[in-house]
Amino acid sequence: MTDPALDTETDTDTDTDTDTEIGIEAFRERALTSLTTARERTTLLTSCVEEPDLTAQHSPLMSPLVWDLAHIGNQEELWLLRAVAGQEAIRPEIDNLYDAFEHPRAERPSLPLLPPAEARRYAAEVRGRALDVLDGTAFHGTRLTEAGFAFGMIAQHEQQHDETMLITHQLRRGPQALHAPDPEPVPLFTGPSEVLVPGGPFTMGTSTEPWALDNERPAHRREVPPFYIDTTPVTNAAYQAFIEDGGYDDPHWWAADGWTHIRRHSIHAPAFWRRDGRQWLRRRFGVTEVVPPDEPVLHVCWYEADAYARWAGRRLPTEAEWEKAARHDPATGRSTRYPWGDADPAPEHANLGQRHLRPAPAGSYPAGESPLGVRQLIGDVWEWTASDFLPYPGFTAFPYKEYSEVFFGPEYKVLRGGSFAVDAVACRGTFRNWDYPIRRQIFSGFRTARSGDV
Repeated sequence: MTDPALDTETDTDTDTDTDTEIGIEAFRERALTSLTTARERTTLLTSCVEEPDLTAQHSPLMSPLVWDLAHIGNQEELWLLRAVAGQEAIRPEIDNLYDAFEHPRAERPSLPLLPPAEARRYAAEVRGRALDVLDGTAFHGTRLTEAGFAFGMIAQHEQQHDETMLITHQLRRGPQALHAPDPEPVPLFTGPSEVLVPGGPFTMGTSTEPWALDNERPAHRREVPPFYIDTTPVTNAAYQAFIEDGGYDDPHWWAADGWTHIRRHSIHAPAFWRRDGRQWLRRRFGVTEVVPPDEPVLHVCWYEADAYARWAGRRLPTEAEWEKAARHDPATGRSTRYPWGDADPAPEHANLGQRHLRPAPAGSYPAGESPLGVRQLIGDVWEWTASDFLPYPGFTAFPYKEYSEVFFGPEYKVLRGGSFAVDAVACRGTFRNWDYPIRRQIFSGFRTARSGDV
């Protein structure tokens, strides 16, 4: 069922005090559940390895796990205890250490960070006080407290860092530390390889999703010409065909910057892949395995996705095309919260929340497909789009410009849809992710598109 506290782009607000109170309590319960779920995951990711692995930097691209742990607590203190509740700072002397804009990741191991036990105590103290604040906060009156936005923002922030820590686990060398069941096997997908998305306007972004972040706002009309989009993300088998055809050796397929990058860094396959005779192997969370042909390809950068699309005679979808494929219902003209409708994600809809430690086979989750029949738009792999990360018309930074505004520009490419590492609270049809086009350690894949006729 759809959360009664949520509305969609065409819903109207209730007028009764009773319904308002029901909505407030629904948000309060949702906030509690979201914060609890995030903390359980944080605990798992920081308790499955010994202290040396928590304090080590496993890649200059990532922070030590113990930095993420204390940063999660510090952000919760800043926004829930100080900004919402007006409380005095618990540890004001550490604010600078855990300010992501003050210290790049490569230098964080040299900082006087809280050791693991102290970081856990700090995060636990903040959480205890934050739950008291949650119990006593009126979910109206300010933009931070309206519908529990600040609590939702912090739950999303923690889950985003949980995904970051999962990336660190993937980069970490050593025996397997995390375990999860594999996705259910499904028959090889034999449906159509692409879907026609009709041209015309649709509503992009949101002005009503209560916990949507600033870069998802406001809702606005976009005109999109007709186009075809892959029914499923590009698979390992399809990507291997690109490799075997010399895709990494032919500059014809590559953007100039991409060609320079892969030659400089001797890139010949997705990250974590290596050839063993006639087969490809990959390292996944400490386990070496044969690359599964029917899974969506993972750990490719934007340049690799773009080169594959050119090789295939196609292109990457724009961000607007991706969102129209994911949210537009041509029967009603509405933009829904998710491809399957407005209901919150359930296990039958998508591979989310670190429930599995890998993407599900292409064609999985038919219950989660869009009205036009596009599958796996949510979960499994983040999908690179052709678009730069730019503000929507009418964008306003809130509650701080460092979340989105400072990143706008051509340096970053937009990813959509989430991955198996993303929790549902930080993933929806309007959610926007972004990264440098060279990034491969992230859980990124893609699907392709082509222009079409009516």
